[in-house]
Amino acid sequence: MTTPTSQQPGRQLGLRERKKLKLRRDVQAAALRLFEAQGYEQTTVEQIAAAADTSTTTFYRYFPTKEDVVLDDEYDPLMAAAARDRPRGEPLADTLRAAVAAMLAASSQADQDQIVGRLRLIHEVPALRARYADEERRNVDMLADLLVERTGRPRDDYQLELTAAMTVAALFTASRRWASGWGVPPLADLLDQAMATIEPVLARL
Repeated sequence: MTTPTSQQPGRQLGLRERKKLKLRRDVQAAALRLFEAQGYEQTTVEQIAAAADTSTTTFYRYFPTKEDVVLDDEYDPLMAAAARDRPRGEPLADTLRAAVAAMLAASSQADQDQIVGRLRLIHEVPALRARYADEERRNVDMLADLLVERTGRPRDDYQLELTAAMTVAALFTASRRWASGWGVPPLADLLDQAMATIEPVLARL
């Protein structure tokens, strides 16, 4: 998964970054409209680029493959940055809750509607499901690295690996439940329940 430009806590995006972010979102929105209208397999990159009023060269500059236009977003790096900005020594659950809150604060209702569409498409298309499993693994690795920084435990610590895997599984399950209900219950409520479930596990690190 590529790492797109995102707004990090405490930093305002410049005009160029805002334009790039808008173009990314416009291309994703155009792609989702086409996928819904004519199917994922039947939609070409050329059609997506035309619908977004851009070129295929620009499309590939932002999204290396057609799958990436569904899978990519700016929220993972934003959450990681928010977690690293938190005070040292605070409970891990508080750190992760702050990171989740930063993600939710950065997403408008339109963004969340688009995410629901993307998650439902991932569930329906086998190639996207396979890539999404890789993304879940990448998130486990990213969280494990963060836990190493926050706790001082070695990277191959078994309890740390288990905690990272369980935390990511809980958050991804919340997202899938949210998408399957077309945005109901609210994502914030489902994520809060997920965090409450894994909080005792985080407290043991």
